[in-house]
Amino acid sequence: MDNRTTSETRVEWGFMIALLVIVSLAFAVLVEPFFGAIVWGVVVAVLFRPVYERLLGYLPGRTNMAAVITLILILLLVVVPTILLGMALAQEAATIYLRIQNGEIDFGAVFQAFENSLPQWVQNQLAAYGYGDFASIRAEIEQSISAILEFLVTQLLSVGQGAFQFMLSLGVMLYLTFFLLRDGRALSDRIEQMVPLGEEKRRILMEKFLVVIRATIKGSLIIAIIQGSLGGIVFWALDIRGALLWAVLMGIFSLIPAIGTGFVWVPVALYLFITGAVWQAVVLVLCGVFVISMVDNLVRPTLVGRDTRMPDYVVLISTLGGLQLFGINGIVIGPLVAALFIAIWSIFSEMQQGQVEPEKASE
Repeated sequence: MDNRTTSETRVEWGFMIALLVIVSLAFAVLVEPFFGAIVWGVVVAVLFRPVYERLLGYLPGRTNMAAVITLILILLLVVVPTILLGMALAQEAATIYLRIQNGEIDFGAVFQAFENSLPQWVQNQLAAYGYGDFASIRAEIEQSISAILEFLVTQLLSVGQGAFQFMLSLGVMLYLTFFLLRDGRALSDRIEQMVPLGEEKRRILMEKFLVVIRATIKGSLIIAIIQGSLGGIVFWALDIRGALLWAVLMGIFSLIPAIGTGFVWVPVALYLFITGAVWQAVVLVLCGVFVISMVDNLVRPTLVGRDTRMPDYVVLISTLGGLQLFGINGIVIGPLVAALFIAIWSIFSEMQQGQVEPEKASE
């Protein structure tokens, strides 16, 4: 009788697990068109959770009102500025791309001037190491710059052309953000209870995961905004064309460790120096080194603490992998997956070493 009961229980569990997997896969396929909206909805909800909780302190018990006010703030501070920025960026990128195509911006002349400015012994050394063919190097760099601008223009214009899909995704993001703000605590507790681990292990897992998520989101995104904004202001003050485009590019590259904003301002400073704008080049280098690049070292510890951030090499690999797999959404998805990876392996390591005490039999 016991064997029969055990066999029936195993069949029931096997059926439920198979059904759970099938239904979960079907649900994943169902929401796949709004995957990006869901990701950004979660990100925005996490970032604005402290604002919601503060409002709830002034409006005790009025969760809907606090969530609506927070959503209005999100619209005014994030959504509307982002849409306006995207429109201006698309126009600016398209203008620069057309000027390159029409020959108004001649990178060939710039590289030729750079080649001519090099001492003969430097040219000989470069030739000895196989880098003397400046024509092919110039052609490759020109193609790379044109490809980057063409990609930006295509992506930004595709958003405008798919206006209905964009508005639908935006609506899904805001709708999800509202409920994550209002019901986030209960939802988090429910998910935690569903994890098949003991109470202590669940608590440690959630704490580690949330700490790394908070460090990733607050640290990376906010610092990217600060560095991009500072870079744009410097470019605008130096009367460099396309300041908005350069600002956005610096914000994007600041998310990638070991590359950073220097990937943008260093070539521009070199271009200014070659074309005779020496004082602008010097000012840009000074601002790049002592203002833009120092933001990460000065601001990140204040935002997330020194001990909560992931190693730079993990952020680099996960960010690049996320971009490769998920496009622009990978900037967030990649580091979040890495955060979960680190949290789970940390728990497993502590369990193996006996640092996490076994749960009592009564549990």
